[in-house]
Amino acid sequence: MQAFEAAWEAACKVEASTILVPSDYKFFVGPVSFSGPFCQPNIVFQLDGTVIAPTSFKNWGPGPFQWLLFTKLRGITIQGSGTIDGRGSIWWKDSPLDDPLDDETKFLIPTTNISYQNPPAPISGEQSEKMPSMKPTALRFYGSFNVTVTGIKILNSPQCHLKFDNCIGAEVYNISVLSPGDSPNTDGIHLQNSKDVLIHGTDLACGDDCISIQTGCTNVYIHNVNCGPGHGISIGSLGKDNTKACVSNITVRDVVMHNTMNGVRIKTWQGGSGSVQGVLFSNIQVSEVELPIVIDQFYCDKRTCTNHTSAVALSGVTYEKIRGTYTVKPIHLACSDNLPCVDVTLNKIELKPMQERYHLYGPFCWQTFGELTTPTIPPIDCLQIGKPSSNHIQSNHDSC
Repeated sequence: MQAFEAAWEAACKVEASTILVPSDYKFFVGPVSFSGPFCQPNIVFQLDGTVIAPTSFKNWGPGPFQWLLFTKLRGITIQGSGTIDGRGSIWWKDSPLDDPLDDETKFLIPTTNISYQNPPAPISGEQSEKMPSMKPTALRFYGSFNVTVTGIKILNSPQCHLKFDNCIGAEVYNISVLSPGDSPNTDGIHLQNSKDVLIHGTDLACGDDCISIQTGCTNVYIHNVNCGPGHGISIGSLGKDNTKACVSNITVRDVVMHNTMNGVRIKTWQGGSGSVQGVLFSNIQVSEVELPIVIDQFYCDKRTCTNHTSAVALSGVTYEKIRGTYTVKPIHLACSDNLPCVDVTLNKIELKPMQERYHLYGPFCWQTFGELTTPTIPPIDCLQIGKPSSNHIQSNHDSC
């Protein structure tokens, strides 16, 4: 970790410098922050080797929020053919890993234009210990401008694999994320309070949402993504604990989903405020997906939740060319009684059961208003055409 910090200190002083993590080596690194705001812009982090997380409590300390953190930077690029391995199973199951590091693991890293390396050192045996309850994100960007992540692999993060928080201008392409389908809370890419984000050409397999879009996100364009296993691509959850959430101008298109819990989903808590508006889900191919199309304004992550009348307003949501097979229910649109979903458009929806089963459900809609521009398979007769009567809608005083 000291070598990484020394390399960053040198690179930070030079505009458009490059930090090289060479191939054919593995690097054992504890939690580390690559921080601005006084760094020069356009630094390249060339990751061709493998970076490996510790699995001992003493290397983490209590409650880490992230493992590799890049913060308050301008024009930061992470690229290469290398791997970030979070070795998350010790966190998921609270048990030792089955595959300890091999003897080729090294502690070294050249810096920008500097032949700098620490001498190799063996890794002492790691003890099986109870890890902190707060699981870290593998790779996080905070408060940064013009971020690019390309080429790399992120494996087995303890929690979220890649997170953007309070960023403006981010592009993610040609990366892969891989963790088991039953690994808890291991979102592939998590966005919050970020705008002007482009994600394309990625393969995402994880134990939670392949892509999660949270409050404060606008101008997000996602296309040519493979998702599965996982929970699909989700907006939300939003409005928890009576908070205000604002999401707008989201496009998700040309996506393939296989063996996921959901396809494209919007989920909000009762009691929240704010709005989700201007959303397009287009050309989504689903295969063996439990629930391909979901709006859930009654989201609850425990057995019971308190009922509230206020809600995050949903409007201007379009689903077009959503096709493939489902295993439970083709469409589930559950909107607020006091603030119904409006301007929901369904176009060229063709969803067929993976196989006929007794427990399969038909389409469900509740307080959902909009239009069917083409016949659908199966017929979605529950969508209410037009708009709700004005006296039926509770005004949302905290709209965005």
